[in-house]
Amino acid sequence: MSAMRIFVISILASLAALAVSPGNPLWAAEPAPQTETANLTTPKQRLDSLFVDLKKERDEAKARQVADRIRLEWQDSGSATVNLLMQWVDKAIADDKNPVALDILDQVIALAPNYVEGWNRRATLHYQMGNYRKSMSDINRVLAIEPRHFGALAGMATMLSAAGKDELAMRAWQQFLDIYPSDRKAQEQLGELAEKLAGSRT
Repeated sequence: MSAMRIFVISILASLAALAVSPGNPLWAAEPAPQTETANLTTPKQRLDSLFVDLKKERDEAKARQVADRIRLEWQDSGSATVNLLMQWVDKAIADDKNPVALDILDQVIALAPNYVEGWNRRATLHYQMGNYRKSMSDINRVLAIEPRHFGALAGMATMLSAAGKDELAMRAWQQFLDIYPSDRKAQEQLGELAEKLAGSRT
């Protein structure tokens, strides 16, 4: 890492701590939208309830709404500083400054190593930059923290399929559909892989 990028990260971390200090609402992270599960006590309880709903919901559009609520739960780190840094990640990516985004994500992971979305966002960015080994490593960390992370499973399945590891990719899609059974694209991917593997065995 260059000296300039180290300097940028140190400044970002200092600004984040300052920005979320009491009396400085300018950079305060926006509160997550209220949902029907907001009255549940802990994030884990809310997630558990949402995953129950996701598994039993057969209507694709309604299941997508549940999945979006799960993503909102994942996005909230519980730390205003980390949430702010994640906003800066979005800005850096939008400005096509991927190396800066990676540096900020490194800081996020250092500050909150159990924050699943930090690892997931870095896995996605590594994938987009062609760093497939690093992306898969981060996906494994995501799934170690949250085995139900259907986004990480989809990313894993996609990379395994691209690498020609169709049986492993099919298993990943099966795990995805066990969590999120009404996702049409996942159903299609699993069906295509099953047909391909069946054809290769005849």
